[in-house]
Amino acid sequence: MNATLTLDLPGSTAPKAARKVNRKIADKADVLVFKPVLSEEEVLAMAAKDYMNDAQLAFFKSRLQQMEQDLLQNASETSEHLRETELISDPADRATIEEEHSLELRTRDRERKLLRKVQQCVASIDTGDYGWCEETGEAIGLRRLLARPTATLSIEAQQRHELKQKLAGH
Repeated sequence: MNATLTLDLPGSTAPKAARKVNRKIADKADVLVFKPVLSEEEVLAMAAKDYMNDAQLAFFKSRLQQMEQDLLQNASETSEHLRETELISDPADRATIEEEHSLELRTRDRERKLLRKVQQCVASIDTGDYGWCEETGEAIGLRRLLARPTATLSIEAQQRHELKQKLAGH
């Protein structure tokens, strides 16, 4: 059997992750290759013809998956925090705590919506649609995706969308 096991890992974690690879899997492969995920600078330095190549898609998938983990961790912490109930007799203190909980729940609701977008973007990487404007089919652009990895519209399409919303009074 002549097999190669390739893992896409963030650059600085490759040596540490190598120690954590399941030995049963690694032992079955003749060659163990660690392909570090590109840095932002490396992504930006690539030629325009390389737009959304495998390396760039791996970079954005890694970034989106990290966002997903962070959002899920925040949701878990919020759940734990909201379960902590204290008996507070002072009405002002109780009102303050209720307002803090309300703000935290609104924040988590926004994060829940963002989580859904992140998951949709990861799925669009798998289908080959990531990085392309849903409206025009044009490239969204690396700088825009680095700033907002969940962007689904090019800047021009987003501006048109926002103008329509503004004119509609939303």
